[in-house]
Amino acid sequence: MDANPVLAEQTRGNWVENLHRGALCVSNDRGEIVASIGNVERAVFPRSAVKSMQALAIFKTAAVRNFALSDEMLALACASHNGEPAHIAGVQSILDSLGLTVDDLECGAHVPANSNARKLLREKGDIPSNLHNNCSGKHAGMLAVAKALGVPIKDYVKRDHPVQQLVRNCIEGILGEGLTESKCGTDGCSVPTWAAPLHCFATGFARMATGNGLPKDLADASRLIFDAATGNPFLVRGTNTLDTDLMAGFGGRLMIKIGADGVFCGALRDKGVGFALKVDDGNMAAAEIVIASFLEAFADPSTLERQALALFSAKTISNWRKIDVATLRATDAARLTAR
Repeated sequence: MDANPVLAEQTRGNWVENLHRGALCVSNDRGEIVASIGNVERAVFPRSAVKSMQALAIFKTAAVRNFALSDEMLALACASHNGEPAHIAGVQSILDSLGLTVDDLECGAHVPANSNARKLLREKGDIPSNLHNNCSGKHAGMLAVAKALGVPIKDYVKRDHPVQQLVRNCIEGILGEGLTESKCGTDGCSVPTWAAPLHCFATGFARMATGNGLPKDLADASRLIFDAATGNPFLVRGTNTLDTDLMAGFGGRLMIKIGADGVFCGALRDKGVGFALKVDDGNMAAAEIVIASFLEAFADPSTLERQALALFSAKTISNWRKIDVATLRATDAARLTAR
């Protein structure tokens, strides 16, 4: 198999130090590839980039009605949040509406991703809980699914639990393709993650953006989830993050979500296309630069949107003495335009 092209490179002094290869696919809702680079048919794990697809299970039950789940709560169900106070309070509010506690979350605990949130935690003398896990909102949403289904909440993360079976069914419905046990793993937050080609994920996000090719219930739920996420971008990630800043800057026409190990997926809602990126070596800084450069070339950004993109289109690396020593930039290959 041929190697994927270099999408980003890091230069130190006058020499290229690191090369980051990857693949990127843009598709419409009919599955037609609008633009691509690299091997977009190779199956990859999307990780957290498909939380909006996983959240569709909430709408396949009576969870929204039964537990009065607001748009803010739905946004958190799609989030990889920074663990900032608003995130923690929001996830706690979901648990309160379910009559559950932090101990019912099976995502595990880690320190907040945001430095100010970590400082606040230390100053309070507290230790991280499951609430601070960046996936706690998704897990609270899955607990809502379990409660709405009337099934045991214990072990809701396991592959054979009714919650995960419904989540899998929802993703398959969006992709229009079956997911296979031969390409399944466990995500960082302990739920199953299913591998499929980048092309399929790009098509799936296009379908969520337009509703075309989906049964009415999934089309309606997709629109509501995208509206909740793009209408509450801070809750999806947090302060000074690509997902939050770009969705805010694009005023609702861009849905975008990070996935661990070099993944981004999303949709340009007004163009009716979805996109999916995987940087082969999993470098997240490279993935951010590539996706920002792609959007700059492909999304027809306004002046304000370009200003938002400029914050992520290159990265300067400084040493411990605050001397700039290296630069990470996208290559021309990352600046895809429509065929």
